Amino acid sequence: MTETPILEFESLSISFFTRRREIPAVMDFSARLMPGEAMGLVGESGCGKSTVALGVMRDLGATGRITGGTIRYRGRDMATLSPDELRALRGREIAMIYQEPMASLNPAMRIGRQLMEVPIIHEGVSKPEARARALDVVRDVQLPDPERILRAYPHELSGGQQQRIVIAMALMASPALLILDEPTTALDVTVEAAVLDLVRDLGRKYGTSMLFISHNLGLVLETCDRICVMYSGEAVETGAIGDVFDTMRHPYTQALFRAIPLPGADKTAKPLVAIPGNFPLPDERPPGCNFGPRCAHFRAGRCDTQEIPMFDVPGDRRHRTRCLRHDEIDWSRMALGGAPDTAARIGGPVLRLEGVRKYYEVAGAGWFGSGGTQVVKANEDLSFEAREAETLAIVGESGCGKSTLARMLTGLETATAGTITLDGRSIGDVPVHRRGPGTVADIQMIFQNPFDTLNPSMTVGRQIRRALEVFGVGRSERERRDRMLDLLDLVKLPREFASRLPRQLSGGQKQRVGIARAFGGDARIVVADEPVSALDVSVQAAVADLLMEIQRQHRTTLLFISHDLSIVRYLADRVLVMYLGHVVEIGDTADVFAPPYHPYTEALLSAVPVADTRVRKKHVVLEGEVPSAMDPPPGCPFQTRCRWKSRVPDGLCEREVPPMVAFGPGGRHQIKCHLARAELEAMDPVITRAPD
Repeated sequence: MTETPILEFESLSISFFTRRREIPAVMDFSARLMPGEAMGLVGESGCGKSTVALGVMRDLGATGRITGGTIRYRGRDMATLSPDELRALRGREIAMIYQEPMASLNPAMRIGRQLMEVPIIHEGVSKPEARARALDVVRDVQLPDPERILRAYPHELSGGQQQRIVIAMALMASPALLILDEPTTALDVTVEAAVLDLVRDLGRKYGTSMLFISHNLGLVLETCDRICVMYSGEAVETGAIGDVFDTMRHPYTQALFRAIPLPGADKTAKPLVAIPGNFPLPDERPPGCNFGPRCAHFRAGRCDTQEIPMFDVPGDRRHRTRCLRHDEIDWSRMALGGAPDTAARIGGPVLRLEGVRKYYEVAGAGWFGSGGTQVVKANEDLSFEAREAETLAIVGESGCGKSTLARMLTGLETATAGTITLDGRSIGDVPVHRRGPGTVADIQMIFQNPFDTLNPSMTVGRQIRRALEVFGVGRSERERRDRMLDLLDLVKLPREFASRLPRQLSGGQKQRVGIARAFGGDARIVVADEPVSALDVSVQAAVADLLMEIQRQHRTTLLFISHDLSIVRYLADRVLVMYLGHVVEIGDTADVFAPPYHPYTEALLSAVPVADTRVRKKHVVLEGEVPSAMDPPPGCPFQTRCRWKSRVPDGLCEREVPPMVAFGPGGRHQIKCHLARAELEAMDPVITRAPD
């Protein structure tokens, strides 16, 4: 190519220096980003993705240093730029969007002033012109009422709106290069889809090149032209999206894809395959191939005797791999799915909810409470049952009432109306402090973030034994210690971990401790609230399959709360879709993922990123924000965002809450919608996949 790359890395090495040693974070990293291209940077936590981005921004802190190689922006070596030249580049020609939008927003400044700062500082424009440009870019990022947005403070916006403002701020100076570091991780799947549509459209409008950092291969497929897979500080495979996704030539890339729930994966017939072993620490990398200790194709005496260079993959433009044996391995044998497992036999109902509601009274908006009280309708008329050894997934956007439901089940809240029964015992009006040890042990919870659920000053063994004391398990300390060791065996952790503190464990190991604690009292029901969303994809597979294995052994009912419909499709036997406190659809997983759909389910499925080039999705744009539970719309809760509403006559959607309509054998698939049955049954599939 004769065109000068926007960004070029050549044999880049970055280290961090402590008082004791140099810790290499990135080694021999080479990649090119051409004008107008979008390149995805993927890999497990700690692989060096963000370090590469911070190297571009020259923001490595006091201890970080580029120790070798070069970073060139439009042919200029970034290391030779003076502080003034760097300051002129940042924000104007190179902009960065971080994972957490509030890291980029000043909570004490109005949005308009923060946006106006960019052209005022970088281009010296007047305040009126800067404000006009701020209004234009707020319209570009499709935020309603731009004048109100400019007057608002960051805390007055939702998470999706904050992220759009950060994108607007990055684009104010029409940068040539945009770096996005996990920009949608904290967002709902529908907001994520809207933000990515926005980024793609604005990239085309402004001609911006993008470096997109993500652990989600589906997002990279939908957003990028090229991909670079990193492992332990090195680029191990790079190439065009189609080349790498369809003709992978590095064992780590293959291992990543076998660990994510692609269409066709099945928890019994084709279970996910977790990557064996652990990610190496930066100062404990093995000789030769970094991936060698975890690779099924490793050859001692060959793969561990030399530094491995990048090799060109024949037949594919700019497709390269860091594998000595790339031309010897039979890649067709790395098919999806591991050894089949035995399916759990689902029993009778264990948990039943009938007409359950949860309302909160909150103070009004007036001074000193003069606004009276208002009611937040968190859950409305929840009626369903969960069966023994079943996995029932509960999905929906933030604010739909999933977590409130979990709090009622565990006794942290009590129901306002309706009944919740566990094995025939009414528990909906019994708070946790009034429940006996047996009932507490019967319904346990696994939380989203394993870092926040363990006491940092208490050993792993002591934390599990403490839970056993609460559950009333064991008559003596010795019996509880033996049970604790058995639980460590159950979650496949070494027994010596009992004496370790949480800070000495990885994220996946911490989550296993949380699982051991939840199953300590032989729980009848485990409420898993986003239990794998904070984990790397390779660890997700191991934790998900561990949950399934324990469920088969103990016949536990698993209520799996998630916004990730890919993992839901893989794990769940049935799916319950919630919107604004209502159950809008429930049924067997295969039925919910195929038409007929509730219009909200259709939009959720359309927003799911799928890391498979053979998958085609119908594009459904979900307009607007989730309404407030304090002021829900009349009639159907979804009617303010529904693209099908015009097909329902006489304004019925705006007047009446729809009834549940049953479909399929035995009426197990139910949809709460006013659309005519014929309209629902004639819906096209959202997700289709070409045959292999």
